[in-house]
Amino acid sequence: MARHVTLIPGDGIGPEVAEATARAVDATGVEIEWERVDAGARALEERGQLIPDNVFASLNATRLGLKGPTATPIGGGHQSINVALRQKLGLYVNFRPVRMLPGLKTRFHDLAIDIAIFRENTEDLYSGLEHEVVPGVVESLKIITRAASQRIARAAFEYARRESRRKVTAVHKANIMKMSDGLFLECCREAASAFPQLQYNELIVDNACMQLVMRPETFDVLLLPNLYGDIVSDLAAGLVGGLGIVPGANIGDRHAIFEAVHGTAPDIAGKGLANPTALMQSAVLMLAHIGERDRARRLHDAIREVYAAGEHLTADVGGRAGTDEFTGAVIRRLAQVSTA
Repeated sequence: MARHVTLIPGDGIGPEVAEATARAVDATGVEIEWERVDAGARALEERGQLIPDNVFASLNATRLGLKGPTATPIGGGHQSINVALRQKLGLYVNFRPVRMLPGLKTRFHDLAIDIAIFRENTEDLYSGLEHEVVPGVVESLKIITRAASQRIARAAFEYARRESRRKVTAVHKANIMKMSDGLFLECCREAASAFPQLQYNELIVDNACMQLVMRPETFDVLLLPNLYGDIVSDLAAGLVGGLGIVPGANIGDRHAIFEAVHGTAPDIAGKGLANPTALMQSAVLMLAHIGERDRARRLHDAIREVYAAGEHLTADVGGRAGTDEFTGAVIRRLAQVSTA
C-alpha cells in the first residue's frame, strides 16, 4: 500500500523545490501518495489563513509531512507557521544533522564535520508569552518544564546510542539563568546517567558557539533548549555551506514534519534556479523515519555523488545548473544505484 504524505510546497521557491524533491523521492521506488496543501503567504491571500484547516486535517490523517519554505508576515500578530505547527502537533524534537557534502567549498571543507543537533521545539521563549509591563517596558517569559526537557534529552541520548555516536554535549546558560537552564541541565544529567556508554559534557552557550567556529570537528551530538538550539543550528549550517544544504526534522509521538529551513527566496522564485538540496536531504530523513532506510541511503548517496562530481550544481553552491538539471542528475544517479 502507498504511504500518504502531506506535501506543503510553501511560498517563493517552495513549490519548485517541493516538486523536485517529490520527483526524487518517487524515483527511489517508494510508493507515496502526495497530498498537496497550501500554507503560508499564498494561503493567507487566497483563504485568509496562514495555516488553513485542511492542512491540519491532512496532517492528522497522514501524520507525516514534507514542507517547503513558507513566509510568515513580519509583525501584524501572525504566529510563525513553523512554531504553530510544532506546538499544535506536539513536535517536540527538532533534529538537524549537519554534514559536509563532498566537493562543496566552504571555509571548513577540509574538516570532517558530522554534528547531530537536538533542539527542544515547544517551549522556552518561543512560548510567545509577552506583555507590556508599563509603557516602554516589555516582558517575555521563558518557559522550561521538566517534562519537555526530559523527553528531548531522552531523544538525543537514544539517537546517540542507536547511531553509535560517541558524545552528547548539553548547551546552556545556567550560570545566569540558574532555575530555568538549571532545570534543563538537571534533566540532561538524569538522561546521561541512563546511558553510561556515552560521553557527556556541558558547555555554556557562548563558549559553545566559539568552539563550534574554532573546532567544529570535535562535536558529535548537541542537546539544547529551544532558543539556543535555533541559533546554534543556523551557525552549524553555516559551517557546511548554509541553510540551502542542511535538512530539518520536527518529530513528536504521533506526527513528524520534515522541512527545508531556508527562506523563500522570492527574488529567484519561478526562474528555475532554486537549489532543492535541503528539502531532498529532509526527504532522506523522512524515508528513514518511516522505515525505508535502504531508499533513504540511496537518495542520500545520489545527492552526495552529484556534489562530488560537481557538474550539475546550482549557482548558490558554485555551479551553473538550474533546478531541473540538478534534480535530473540526482534521479539518474538513483537509477544507476538501483541497477548496480
